Amino acid sequence: MATKSSSAEKRQKQNEKRRVQNKMVKSSIRTAAKKVVVASQGKDKAAADAALLDMVKKIDTAARKGIVKKNAAARKKSRMQLLVNRLGV
Repeated sequence: MATKSSSAEKRQKQNEKRRVQNKMVKSSIRTAAKKVVVASQGKDKAAADAALLDMVKKIDTAARKGIVKKNAAARKKSRMQLLVNRLGV
């Protein structure tokens, strides 16, 4: 750290804490998306729907907090919804 001011040290600690938290949220979104893909490839409509609901909830929360941009969240949700809809009824 270049500076020795206490405010700079505090800011750096806060940034690191937020970075780790945001990384965890993004990772959980990717994991949820993978569950949707695996369920849809297995032709399991019920599991795909359940996984999709979980993923949408995580993406919406992340978008609301600013971790993921609004349009990126909408794009991810749309693509996964198309994947699940292709399974049929």
